[in-house]
This record gives sequence, C-alpha cells and structure tokens, in this order.
Amino acid sequence: MITLALSKGRIFEETVPLLKAAGIEVLDDPEKSRKLILETNQPHVRVLVVRATDVPTYVQYGGADLGITGKDTLLEHGSQGLYQPLDLQIAKCRISVAARADFDYVSAVKQGSRLKVATKYVAIARDFFASKGVHVDLIKLYGSMELAPLVGLADAIVDLVSTGNTLRANHLVEVEPIMEISSRLVVNQAALKLKQDPIRKIIDAFAGAIGQGT
Repeated sequence: MITLALSKGRIFEETVPLLKAAGIEVLDDPEKSRKLILETNQPHVRVLVVRATDVPTYVQYGGADLGITGKDTLLEHGSQGLYQPLDLQIAKCRISVAARADFDYVSAVKQGSRLKVATKYVAIARDFFASKGVHVDLIKLYGSMELAPLVGLADAIVDLVSTGNTLRANHLVEVEPIMEISSRLVVNQAALKLKQDPIRKIIDAFAGAIGQGT
C-alpha cells in the first residue's frame, strides 16, 4: 500500500492533475466527504487528508509514504529526514511583510527601531529580520493576521500573499517580499527503499507532468 498525505484546498485541487498523470484518481471529494482516508482507483494507493502543517510529520514518521506540502511549512516546521525530489510548482504564492498604508515601514527599519510583528511563521520571520539587523518582537497568531496592525497589536505582519486582495480589503499594503513559495513532494526515506518501484513511478509521473526530469 502506498499512502499519500495531502491537505484540503488549493494544494489538493492542484495535485489532482499530477495524480491523473500517474494514473491515480481519488474516488471522494475531500470538500464533501468526512472521510480522512480516501480510496483511489488504484487498490494499492490511498490518500490521507491532514492539516497542511502535519504533512511533514506524517511522512517523517511513516504515517504516509509521500506527501505534498508548501515550502513555507517545510521551513517553519522542519524537514528532517525527508527526501524532497521535486518542486511541483503548484499552489504558488509568496511570504511577505505587510503593514498599514500609513505606517512608515522603510523608516522604521532604517532607524533600527524595534518592530512588533504578528505571524504564524515565527521561524521564517525571525530569520528574515535577523538577516536585516532589525530587532523584532514576534507575536504568534494562528489566523486573521490582518487584524493585528488594525487594532495596534503589531506594526506589521508576515504572512502568505497570493492575490493581495485580503490585504487590500483590510487597508494593508505589501511592504517587502521575503520569499516565493510553491509546494514540494516529500518522501519518507525508509519507504523509498522498501517500496522503491511504486514510489519511483509516482515521482517520475509527477516529474513528467511538470516537465522536470528526475
């Protein structure tokens, strides 16, 4: 049995064509089904529906043989012991710093003053501002990041940005990009040795679908 860990939403939707290239079709819609283990048209392949931040953990500890997760998750939560054969170039976005339009971010950073930054990407934000020599007080939030500057909880936020519509709707502006993000295929190293042929077929099919060699 080959087990693939996926999260709901954009990553799942953009993985469907890649699975199809490998001859795999998921038999249930995760947005409509309450099942957490989804069968496929291949009796030896199943899909686990897990939180995006849990994908590396399931793969690392053998709960799944493969998984697809964002570069942001791998950087923030660690990728120890994971083989990363492919950047799948799906679910593309970026991590950026955003602030209220009336906040002079450039001056604040130049002056070296302390910034209050709200984010769920604490490790990424800490490393980024440290590389700039900027002192920051990090406030960890799990959602509704855009509220923090509006109510004075933080000067700025570090968050994923795709279209920028949510920022604009909340009167925030993107003041500095940190990095581009896309989703990666991660593989359990022990599983790759024990189930080399079926896993390699999936990797090769994905690589072919995105125009990359392995």
